Amino acid sequence: VQLQASGGGLVQAGGSLRLSCVASGSISTINTLGWYRQAPGKQHEMVALIGRSGGTNHIDSVKGRFTISRDNTKNTVYLQMNSLKPEDTAVYYCNTLPPSKWGQGTQVTVSS
Repeated sequence: VQLQASGGGLVQAGGSLRLSCVASGSISTINTLGWYRQAPGKQHEMVALIGRSGGTNHIDSVKGRFTISRDNTKNTVYLQMNSLKPEDTAVYYCNTLPPSKWGQGTQVTVSS
């Protein structure tokens, strides 16, 4: 299954974006999916995970601001990002846990 992220863009601090990740096949059998990000010069960082039953986990720096969700009927995983900060600037990817091959991410740039 290939995962394609989209929905990034340029926003001002305090703004919102909704990222989408569409799978080429069914995600209903994939236990855990996640959103990751990579800032310039840094390694990939896990941002949020969601299990097949809907249980979620978010890193502390995005708790209360970001929300991961999944729609198995649409083979899509979402990341709602509110109250964005400049330090959220990165290329965002969706992937499994553990991550497999990285696909094309989507750039999120937050201006101060």
